[in-house]
Amino acid sequence: MLTGFDVGGTPIAPPFPAAGTPVKHRRAEHPPRRAEPLSLDDVLANRRRGRGAVSNPAGRFEAEERVAEPRDEASAPDPARLATTVTVERPKTVITRNDSPDISFDRSINPYRGCEHGCVYCFARPTHAFVGLSPGLDFETRLFAKEGAAGRLERELAAPNYKPRTIAIGTNTDPYQPIERERKVMRSILEVLERCGHPIGIITKSALVVRDIDLLAPMAAKGLVKVAVSVTTLDPALARIMEPRAPAPRKRLDAIRQLSEAGIPVTVMTAPMIPAVNDHEMEAILQAARQAGAVEAGYVVLRLPAEVRDLFREWLLAHFPDKLRHVMGLVQSMRDGEDYDATWGKRMTGTGPYAWMLGRRFEIAAAKLGFPKVRAKLRTDLFQAPAPHGQQLSLF
Repeated sequence: MLTGFDVGGTPIAPPFPAAGTPVKHRRAEHPPRRAEPLSLDDVLANRRRGRGAVSNPAGRFEAEERVAEPRDEASAPDPARLATTVTVERPKTVITRNDSPDISFDRSINPYRGCEHGCVYCFARPTHAFVGLSPGLDFETRLFAKEGAAGRLERELAAPNYKPRTIAIGTNTDPYQPIERERKVMRSILEVLERCGHPIGIITKSALVVRDIDLLAPMAAKGLVKVAVSVTTLDPALARIMEPRAPAPRKRLDAIRQLSEAGIPVTVMTAPMIPAVNDHEMEAILQAARQAGAVEAGYVVLRLPAEVRDLFREWLLAHFPDKLRHVMGLVQSMRDGEDYDATWGKRMTGTGPYAWMLGRRFEIAAAKLGFPKVRAKLRTDLFQAPAPHGQQLSLF
């Protein structure tokens, strides 16, 4: 069941142009691809303050795409004003399983669908097409909160055949994005996992994670938790362009410091590394994070699956028009001439000379700073399943 309202209590509007705006219908492509790339004038005219994506194209599963026709500017709505809306989602299950051979976990939880941080490069954007929304502006403005997820999680952990392994949280969208301050879905999930002694790995680029140190520190003392903080740049101006509603780099480094001082092991993720945009900062980011207390490190190169490829090009055109061809040329040099290669074992690191150089730079910097090659594992032997739903607890 879905119910919708924005952060101010206003009912959600449909994901189409505003009422009264002339529209035309056209068949959507599968997979979607701009028939004609947007011009620089189009990109600048549609850019929203505080948002990452420049446009709002139809998802790849839509049979039609609605495109607003030009209209009198005097009567047109302000394109810069785009409110965040939140829909309550009641999930039937909260633990997502995977069998991907190139990642270290087989299960994950995402408290939210969509992410207000607005990182245009986010590989999770195409997932919004599964709910009939756009991977563009919809992804960062039309969010879903999985309220009641904690109760569902307890039921799944109480299943007789459940076997504990590390649950990764934040692998798709950030569990500590701005709406978590009020919704506290992540907090409720964390409380369940802490009570059960279940191992978890958290991935975030938000300083809000320090709010939960009271839960994370006792878990860390038992070897049950690790936190990975993504730091993509040390330049606050570049951060505002890349991740418009994510905390500034200094706040993320301070979060690493606070977590580390509380005894919580922290991994710094220099991800994604975008050629000719932020990849030159890799060593500086690793050094700053190490000084702040990070004990492990990782990196991932830029990924452009499905609709992200065109959204990223529009972003480059809006912010780095003189670099567009250079950046995309380097990206394609790491993907066998394509914008993206989803092959397991290649999608995170890429191939070719430029990808090889990034990998060697990371290895040398990590070794110089004392980051270990092998990451520590979390314990699973402390897990205690919650009582099955509706069953009275035993007195003995």
